[in-house]
Amino acid sequence: MLTSSENLLKVLSSTNPWWKTGRITESFAKPTKRFAYFEGMRIMRHPDIRRIVLLTGARRTGKSTIMYQMIDTLLRQDVAPQRIVYISFDHPLLKLCRFDAILDAFHQTLYPDDDVYYFFDEIQYAADWDTWLKTLYDTNPQCKAVATGSASSVLVEKTQESGVGRWSVLPIPTLTFYEYCALLHIETPALAPDLTPFALKKLSRQEQTMVFQKLSALQRHFYRYLTVGGFPEPALSKDDVFSQRVMREDVVDKVLKRDIPSLYNIRSIVDLERIFLYLCYHSSNIINMDAIAKELRGVTRPTVEKYIRYLESANLIYVSKPIDLRGKKVLKAQPKIYIADAAIRNAIVMQEDLLTNPTEMGIMAETAVYKHIASFYSRPTADIGYYRKSGKGGEIDIVVTYRTHRILVDVKYREQYSLDEKSLIVSESASASSTLVVTKRDDDFGELQTGRGVYRIPTHAFLYLLGHAEKNGHTHRLQNRCGQPSGAAAW
Repeated sequence: MLTSSENLLKVLSSTNPWWKTGRITESFAKPTKRFAYFEGMRIMRHPDIRRIVLLTGARRTGKSTIMYQMIDTLLRQDVAPQRIVYISFDHPLLKLCRFDAILDAFHQTLYPDDDVYYFFDEIQYAADWDTWLKTLYDTNPQCKAVATGSASSVLVEKTQESGVGRWSVLPIPTLTFYEYCALLHIETPALAPDLTPFALKKLSRQEQTMVFQKLSALQRHFYRYLTVGGFPEPALSKDDVFSQRVMREDVVDKVLKRDIPSLYNIRSIVDLERIFLYLCYHSSNIINMDAIAKELRGVTRPTVEKYIRYLESANLIYVSKPIDLRGKKVLKAQPKIYIADAAIRNAIVMQEDLLTNPTEMGIMAETAVYKHIASFYSRPTADIGYYRKSGKGGEIDIVVTYRTHRILVDVKYREQYSLDEKSLIVSESASASSTLVVTKRDDDFGELQTGRGVYRIPTHAFLYLLGHAEKNGHTHRLQNRCGQPSGAAAW
């Protein structure tokens, strides 16, 4: 009785109001569009290559909003409302239903034809979802489909098993600094479309100074972005304390206490919470699995390794592995762990002196830089890791190996630091096509005097220019219907 066609249709009617109104409210299809919206539309409406679009990312990053924006666009393009169906598998009733039963109820009652736009939200909760999507793709060449999911590795693994050539996976990270500024309608400077972080080196000193003077006004917004700005809803709120509470409840608690345990059949939620808390306090540090197991007591090393994989799957952390600069292989050594967004870490740590504590600011800045680079260069296109020289030889925070070139990035988010020819980032710059030192002060920019091509750029400017480059890269691809990832041109 619970899963009768009548009850199914009541749920579907309530979640698809455009069937009656012919439109979608602005509160669902918000006006500010993220980069993933444009890429998702490009793939879904591609005239030659048919793919199911799979949006993956942490909770509250805006995956459902992107779906609603796509639906809104279709309605504005005069697609009949009955051809568009939104199905949320996070709904209590729909979780109990078979995939095909939901589709049958829709087709038998509302729209019998095959040229449907399907939107499946939180699809990982649907039993055998990968098999049903494969069947839908193979037996219905007229349909288009978009799906979202919060467990990236589970979704990607399933697509690799049965969906090769059928769907495209689009990671949805937390907001970039550029997107944050756009969302809040912050006044931003007019910049040349082709201005990228490394195009700055080609400008004269006077031209560089003008660019950084334009960008300096964004620094005060950057501080709030580090605190709460990674998620759209908290970013728009004026109550930062309440926003952090929402992040703890919606982003962290639901993932740790519901999503991960249900997906991986975890019994000890307490151990999962303890490990995540440990990682929050050690974000941007190299992690020793044995040390974690010893410090937490009662947790074995295999459990630590397994739970870290689960946390990465749930998009709560990034795992950065060591890279050998003498080759392309990834070394078998201890990884660095980054919390997926500085705002998540702040919501958990809850320190009042975050913006005045140099150590905390350094952790947040490096976390933000890594997230932006990891988002900009989607795996498996690039290998992203770090390099540590044996002994006391130092460390390079971020190493990106992308096709035929390599990028070295070191984060020096402090007032004073020393760099000379013996510094690792300088001595290894010859092995890279581009070398960056990301700094704190807005006047700390320009090429080092070592003559090694090492360029300094303030953190807020670097992050904003990455988004500026990505935006123009996406615009270029939308106009041309094809092209290489925007990261290639930006460097």
